[in-house]
Amino acid sequence: MNKVFLIINCIILTIGTCGAPLIMRLYFIKGGKRIWLSCWLQTVAWPINFIPLAISYLYRRNNNNSSKLILMTPRIFMATIGIGILQGLSNYFYSYGVAKLPVSTNGLLISTQLAFIAFFAFIIVKLKLTSYSINSVFLLTIGAVVLALHSGGDRPEGETNKEYILGFIMTLASAALTGLIFPLVELIYKKAQQAITYTFVLEFQTVYCFVATVFSTIGMVINNDFQAISGEAKAFELGEGRYYVVIICIAIVLQFYFLGTIGVIYSASSLVSGILATFLLPVNEVLAVFLYSEKFSAEKGISLALSLWGFASYFYGDYKENKKRKNDQSPETKTIDKTNYTP
Repeated sequence: MNKVFLIINCIILTIGTCGAPLIMRLYFIKGGKRIWLSCWLQTVAWPINFIPLAISYLYRRNNNNSSKLILMTPRIFMATIGIGILQGLSNYFYSYGVAKLPVSTNGLLISTQLAFIAFFAFIIVKLKLTSYSINSVFLLTIGAVVLALHSGGDRPEGETNKEYILGFIMTLASAALTGLIFPLVELIYKKAQQAITYTFVLEFQTVYCFVATVFSTIGMVINNDFQAISGEAKAFELGEGRYYVVIICIAIVLQFYFLGTIGVIYSASSLVSGILATFLLPVNEVLAVFLYSEKFSAEKGISLALSLWGFASYFYGDYKENKKRKNDQSPETKTIDKTNYTP
């Protein structure tokens, strides 16, 4: 069941990982300009989680009348608020990057989160770093450096060099924060001192997405984004009706991403989430080139190759470690005590 659950969450995460940058970029290239709005949309669909939470509660209540309505303890609740604030900040950085960078460039930079996850997981949850994982981090870092040294060649029309560079930095900052959040979530699971069920995971996601939404709502109020929505919808290139369809789709697809991420961390580990995101990188690159006619330069090709090489290196190292662990845990071959042996 755990493997089936992991596969389901991987599918949900795949939809979110591939769909989110494409539909968010569509919002910006067709006339959307509100970064705080796109940040807000990333978590505003958090009430969707009440549906599976209600079903779970009714199921538990049917089996046990004394079942608790909320499983999360106050201690975990406070830790989750901290995660929510970090997520809100990461969402803003990510939205800025999507607004200023092509999807293909943005995707390559976001893939560096695997390196940040490995680094922070080593510090926070004492992840054992092997030569393969270190090689992976090195290759992903070099891939980002290659893009940085040849940045500007795919700068969108009408965008200044300063905006492009700032988008580059913001995207890397988002990847770094994501790399910090994943191991922190894994640490919370380990230190929870209570049974970690999927209902608990849903509660965790609901709270931290709510906090992230409050964070971005404050930004929208200060920036007067709520008042600007109707005017922006009328000026949207695809039409006013499709404007609202696009922003609703952004909210739903991004909730798939967060739900899949938390589910994969619960079923496997924080690093598996990063590995899957890197594995899906070529899909995003191809879709961006075909859907938005983005340029795919030689530098992007080199960066993509290095990212995939880094992914393969880490995946192979993880496979060898798991195989070694299983062999160490397997029962030793029984030997016959010849002194007590009777033919």
